[in-house]
Amino acid sequence: MTSGLWELVLKGVWTTIQLLVFGALLATAVSFVVGVARTHRLWIVRFVAGVYTEVFRGTSALVMIFWVYFVLPIVSGWQLVPLWAGTLALGLTYGAYGSEIVRGALNAVDPAQKEGGIALSFTPAQRLRLIVLPQAVPEMIPSFCNLLIELLKGTALVSVMGMGDLTFSANLVRLALQQSAEIYTYVLLIYFAIAFVLTRLMRGLEKRLKAGVGKDPGTERAARDLKRAQTTGVGVAGGAGVGGGAA
Repeated sequence: MTSGLWELVLKGVWTTIQLLVFGALLATAVSFVVGVARTHRLWIVRFVAGVYTEVFRGTSALVMIFWVYFVLPIVSGWQLVPLWAGTLALGLTYGAYGSEIVRGALNAVDPAQKEGGIALSFTPAQRLRLIVLPQAVPEMIPSFCNLLIELLKGTALVSVMGMGDLTFSANLVRLALQQSAEIYTYVLLIYFAIAFVLTRLMRGLEKRLKAGVGKDPGTERAARDLKRAQTTGVGVAGGAGVGGGAA
């Protein structure tokens, strides 16, 4: 490829990264607000949060992009630029998925921990901030990592608006060169490289957060394997089975 075509591809990479960062920030904020609301003691708060989750989780992200970019200006009179329209649609959609991750992690915290906060006369907000979230957030990281990679792949949907992301730029290069194999191989490798970096970063964040609450990911994984072996009677790989006798 010529330098001009490479420049076009790199501009697409930059646009994709911007969409990923802004979309992830919005999705994270939505995930925590809606996820916490789904564990609220008031049923009306849980109901509204549940409606949001079902609506945005049950609709297509592609159609949501169309709706935000083409229908929202008719309804509200506001025309968003493609970058913000894509960010809004992706952030709201993937935030609905993230809210279920937050809700599940909050509910998984040992009730005795919450009761300890009540015994210390903590307010609900203090229990959430000082006791529940520090234990729940590290458990969310692996699921959020998967969601972040899904969001990365979802950024390709904005190409339907004519936005110059990586996929859109690759298609222009393909039309210019009339060669599909080379450019789409490069695109696959670029997406994989970004996803690999995200995975490493999230893994590092998980280790850091678990160290902050006195947990070691490796030890915790071994403990889960041992518990599974005790429950199913199937031995842990590389060791004798618990309850099944030594080989």
